[in-house]
Amino acid sequence: MTQSEQTNTGSAPCTARAGSRAPVREHLCDTYGRGIDYLRISVTDKCNLRCVYCMPENGVPYRPHEELLRIEEITRFVGLAAREGIRRVRLTGGEPLVAKGIVDLIQQIRAIPEIEDIALTTNGVLLPRLAPALKNAGLDRVNISLDTLDPQQFGRITRIGKIEDTLAGIDAALEHGFDPVKVNCVVVRRLEQDIFGFARLSLDRPLHVRFIEYMPIGNDETRAHGALDPESATYDASLWGQSDVVPTSELVERINADAAREGMPGLEPASDNVPLGAGPARYWRFPGAAGTVGFISAMSNHFCSRCNRLRLTADGTIRPCLFSDDEYPVREALRFGSDDDVLAIYRAALVHKPEAHGLIDGTARFMSQIGG
Repeated sequence: MTQSEQTNTGSAPCTARAGSRAPVREHLCDTYGRGIDYLRISVTDKCNLRCVYCMPENGVPYRPHEELLRIEEITRFVGLAAREGIRRVRLTGGEPLVAKGIVDLIQQIRAIPEIEDIALTTNGVLLPRLAPALKNAGLDRVNISLDTLDPQQFGRITRIGKIEDTLAGIDAALEHGFDPVKVNCVVVRRLEQDIFGFARLSLDRPLHVRFIEYMPIGNDETRAHGALDPESATYDASLWGQSDVVPTSELVERINADAAREGMPGLEPASDNVPLGAGPARYWRFPGAAGTVGFISAMSNHFCSRCNRLRLTADGTIRPCLFSDDEYPVREALRFGSDDDVLAIYRAALVHKPEAHGLIDGTARFMSQIGG
């Protein structure tokens, strides 16, 4: 990033979005008038699973501790970003629950007055042990990643995971009062997942199942080394591609067709009691269901015009767009610079947030390094 990029921010205040739980506040808009009030933070690039679409079989390359942001540096960044209008924070990874100090970090962010909502995305494995401490620290809600209901396929997708551990994490999240509890399923055509089975999870418990269109993150050099070949049950990095994207319209049709075969009514648009969140999901519901079924259409129906987020990576760069490799290093400013130095980089990243992404055909980093 050049000096001119750091100083020529052009950011302007704009009105916070309707539906905020706190009084309306001003916050910064990007160049295209989008109010930026949501920050996703990758607290680590490490994980206790090895999902094939997210990271290599042996994990991400080792990085010295000093190359990653410390808890106090993340807290400082959130406090400064809150001055600029950030109101909601999501902690991601890798797997955020393997990060040392995650409970302390949540406590510190909770103490920042402007922050209204703290969420966390997890594979759920460590939730049975950590849920009470996370709740007491001030975590509001969780998203739990689960891409299949088949135990054998779960083991192949995660390489080392057991589905009962993630299911126990879902139970723990509900037991300890996180609200909402969302279950995220990345849909990949060749995996032939039980989409209707996932949707049915929303019937009897207040679970909000979200289907996410597969997004090809990484490239030929860095894409996670493994995609399931259903014929041989082996993995091949060259297998997953654009043909594996299942558009939302097809998913809705499939769920409704299966519901009809079961003698159930189909999905209806959910106009009220949809789960809190700062994301782009569109929600449906089976009549009378305790939860909802959501769809995130990153590939078939871009939501760039409504994007309200920035990302902070574990190694201290601000990433304005998930699908753009443009990043703004802020680690050194957090360690050695003034508040104004940090804010100048923040504003530069904000004003250079692209209007929209182009064809999604890979990124320089793994999903686990970006933080989703």
